[in-house]
Amino acid sequence: MGERVTFQSSTGPELAGIIEVPAGSVRGWGVFAHGFTLGKDSPAAARICKQLASDGIGMLRFDALGLGGSAGDWGDGSFTVKVDDIVKACEFMADRGTPADILVGHSWGGAAVLAAARQSPGVRSVVTVAAPIDVGHVEKHYDAVVDRCLSEGSAEWMVGGRTLTLKKAFVEDVRAAHLHDKIKTLRLPLLILHSPTDNTVGIQNATDIFRLARHPRSFVSLEGSDHLLTARGQAHRAGRIIGAWADAYLDE
Repeated sequence: MGERVTFQSSTGPELAGIIEVPAGSVRGWGVFAHGFTLGKDSPAAARICKQLASDGIGMLRFDALGLGGSAGDWGDGSFTVKVDDIVKACEFMADRGTPADILVGHSWGGAAVLAAARQSPGVRSVVTVAAPIDVGHVEKHYDAVVDRCLSEGSAEWMVGGRTLTLKKAFVEDVRAAHLHDKIKTLRLPLLILHSPTDNTVGIQNATDIFRLARHPRSFVSLEGSDHLLTARGQAHRAGRIIGAWADAYLDE
C-alpha cells in the first residue's frame, strides 16, 4: 500500500515521495534513492520497494529535485544536493516515528547512499544496486553539452524525451565528488548488487567498491539483469535478496 508524502528538500522545494507500507507486520523501514534522472516510479525503485514492503520492510522512495512530482529545478541540484536530500528523507522518516534502518540506492543513487549513510539518522545498513564508484560516471550522459555549459553557465539537455537544464555548478560539483574515503570509513554493513553484464555501469565498479569497503560486506551477482532492472523479475529478485540480507540489521 503506497502512502503519498511530501517533505522539504535540503534546498527548500518540496519533494514528492511514496512510502510503501507493509500490509502485515513491520520488520523495519528504509529509504530508496533512484538513479540519475529516473525518478521514484522507475522500475528499479518501484519494484524493489514494493517487494521489500511485501517482505515487511516499509520503504520511502522519492523524486529528486525537479523530477516527477517534486518541486524545484533539476538543474539546481547536484550530487551534493542528492546526498543532502537523502539525509532529509531519513530525517523525515525519523520524525514520523519510522526511522530508516536501511538505505538502498540504484545506479547514481547507489553512489549517493554511500556518501549519505553516515549522516543519516537511524541508518544501520546500506545497499547499492548497479552503482558506480566514480560519481563523474554520469558525465557521459551529458558530454555533448558539457563544454557549452561550462563556458556559458548552463545548457539545455535532452534526456528521456524531456529537456533539462544542465548548470555549471552541477558539473563542477560532480567533478569534485569522490567516494573512496566515504566507502573506506562507512563502518556500516554493506550489500553490493550488480549484474556482470551491466553495459551502463560495468561490473568492475562493484569490485572496486567491495575492495574499498570493510567487513561486514557482501556481494551478490544479479545474473541476467540489465542496468535498469527492467528484465522480467529482476527488480523483485533484488528486493528479495535485500530483504533476506537485512534481517540482522533491522530494528524490529
